[in-house]
Amino acid sequence: MKLPFSKRLMLSGLTLVSMLCQAQTEDSTVHMNQIQVIGTHNSYHVGIAPGDTKVWETNHPELLPLLNYRHPSLTAQLSGGVRQVELDVFSDQGGGLYADPAGPRMVKAAGLPADPPFDPQHLMRKPGFKVMHIQDVDYRSVCQPFTACLREIRTWSLANPRHVPLFILIEPKQKPLKTQWPLPTVMPEPFDRATFDALDHAILSVFKRNEIVTPDDVRSTHATLNEAVTHGGWPTLKQARGKVVFLLDPPKMAAIYRDGHPSLAGRVLFTNSTPGAPDAAFIEVNEPDVAHIEELVRDGYLIRTRTDDGTVEAMRNDTTRRDRALDSGAQIISTDYPAAEPAKTGFKVELPHGLAARCDRVNAPADCRDAQIGSH
Repeated sequence: MKLPFSKRLMLSGLTLVSMLCQAQTEDSTVHMNQIQVIGTHNSYHVGIAPGDTKVWETNHPELLPLLNYRHPSLTAQLSGGVRQVELDVFSDQGGGLYADPAGPRMVKAAGLPADPPFDPQHLMRKPGFKVMHIQDVDYRSVCQPFTACLREIRTWSLANPRHVPLFILIEPKQKPLKTQWPLPTVMPEPFDRATFDALDHAILSVFKRNEIVTPDDVRSTHATLNEAVTHGGWPTLKQARGKVVFLLDPPKMAAIYRDGHPSLAGRVLFTNSTPGAPDAAFIEVNEPDVAHIEELVRDGYLIRTRTDDGTVEAMRNDTTRRDRALDSGAQIISTDYPAAEPAKTGFKVELPHGLAARCDRVNAPADCRDAQIGSH
């Protein structure tokens, strides 16, 4: 017998309340290191322009695949389910260091039509951190400068306050080009302690302190950050929703960044560290070694791994590495091809049912439910 409308409405309301209560319960018991999300590699990468493409295709076609991928705006990526973005950052404290890249000059010398201006607002002439892949070679970005990228992320975050924590991976760039790129390029400014102080200041000029999960938050009363994360110190989802987490790559930068800041006291970013070190909380294992990652995740560390590299797997539609990464338990799965941006071959990386996050198969509580935590 069909129930009266009023009773059906009451039951549906009870179901909704029950689901809400379940979600709130899980937010109180599931910690932010007990979920898995999809991230993008070089999230700012808008791709190279037609003229630049022709130059590299003609002169060094073997190098073109390393540049031949692109992402839409950070807003579009986040709205498409990405929960980790990566920004390569160059110091430019005086302004103008990267304002005249070699690419347009190479296009002109080759007699090719000029590409659209890469910096029509002359942002590259102003002081501050800049975002790009390779100076002079791959210099276009979906956002510029660094603080503008952060403002875009913050705007999305404020408009979606129930999101699981967003991970923002920062890779400082300070070296001249590798010999594989056959052209003279600008020498980047080095990242020393003062430069990292400026980087922290730039971040805090956009995000409020209470909008960030910092090393101090995680360490709390523990002697070291490593002790905290290996003893359940990561915040719960209830504490971390709507916030961002900054991660520093590569590991060789860690010593400079933590200088004067034991266990990252007072710092904004988590360093890519070594298990057992005082500052260890975040570790990259870019080649997905499942057994190794599982061990690190069980120990309490936050792990990032990659499903593809240099477009190799994507062009072959080879999902072997992707499947290992997803199965490994690494909390952050990085790709050039998230669900909303599949490769021409069909290669893409996504979580089941279009979720933005799911329970980590290695360390999540037994009663964790994907649908309850991952719809934001």
